[in-house]
Amino acid sequence: MTRVIESAVPLLHDPDRRGFASDNYAGAHPEVLAALSTVNGGHESAYGADRYTARLHEVMAHHLGREVEVFPVFNGTGANVLALQSMLPRWGAVICSETAHINTDENAAPERVGGIKLLTVPTPDGRLTPELVDRQARGRGDEHRAQPLVVSLTQSTELGTCYGPEEIRALCEHAHGLGMRVHMDGARLANAAASRDLPLRALTSDVGVDLLSFGGTKNGLLGAEAVVVIDPAASVGLTYLRKMNMQLGSKMRFVSAQLLALLEGDLWLRSAAHANAMARRLRDAVAEVEGVEVVRPVEANAVFAVLPAGVADRLRERFRFYDWDPFTGEVRWMCSFDTTAQDVDAFASAIAAEVAR
Repeated sequence: MTRVIESAVPLLHDPDRRGFASDNYAGAHPEVLAALSTVNGGHESAYGADRYTARLHEVMAHHLGREVEVFPVFNGTGANVLALQSMLPRWGAVICSETAHINTDENAAPERVGGIKLLTVPTPDGRLTPELVDRQARGRGDEHRAQPLVVSLTQSTELGTCYGPEEIRALCEHAHGLGMRVHMDGARLANAAASRDLPLRALTSDVGVDLLSFGGTKNGLLGAEAVVVIDPAASVGLTYLRKMNMQLGSKMRFVSAQLLALLEGDLWLRSAAHANAMARRLRDAVAEVEGVEVVRPVEANAVFAVLPAGVADRLRERFRFYDWDPFTGEVRWMCSFDTTAQDVDAFASAIAAEVAR
């Protein structure tokens, strides 16, 4: 007889309420929770010496088409800092977009924790190009300048755009030709791959990316990301850096099991494709509202729009979302694996009603 265990935690929120602030607001996918339950029984070796972490290496190699080394971690900031630290000497620097998450939303963790200088470049749509990289790829051998040794690109970008494989290949070939390595912040790599209808390898290992921060939390995991070493020659010391940076999980099987739930089958693709589809549905719905302007391409699961004055504040009384640029009135709406068509339609109707007031 199965014993039913009741939770000691009271329900403090409305589980049927969803907003458009961030895909981080969403809960864990039921298939991920089921995986955690599956691996929970008995004792299993700690600190990554478990069978689930070993299996994760095999599964990730299947997706990337080559032997890779996988380092499960707890969050995206930790993954990015670890990856970049392992790619750089103390005097090294990273070229990235001005809007890159490592520059704008990680509380200077690369600089403060990683000791890494970021060399930023303004980009019109969040995407780097070889020409933009060249703006900062200078001063090699100059002892007065941090040495540009890594290019970091974000997929999908913070502006909701996605790199195509040829764009990434061109960046990687250019960077490698200058003696630099390439890191990808793949917090929403699944959304980009789903948007382009491509396998993960087509945007990473096949086109020259050296190290990948693979994102899971924004795609339905409970707090599980991974640093994936694609080219071993591009990284050193991750085994030690992960512990130093407090990203080594003792009960790592629970982190690895979540990533396995995402990657063993097609959950990564199903969840990302659904979030993208909901973003397109929202874009199409608000495009019909006079006074609302969608100001950026909707290529993944983000919609950027400008609303008339006062509308955003009134909407936020019922729906959570963030301002992107308060000076222009631009806001950002994010869709998640659990966003429903009814959620989108209700939100679009509320926008139309507020604009009409």
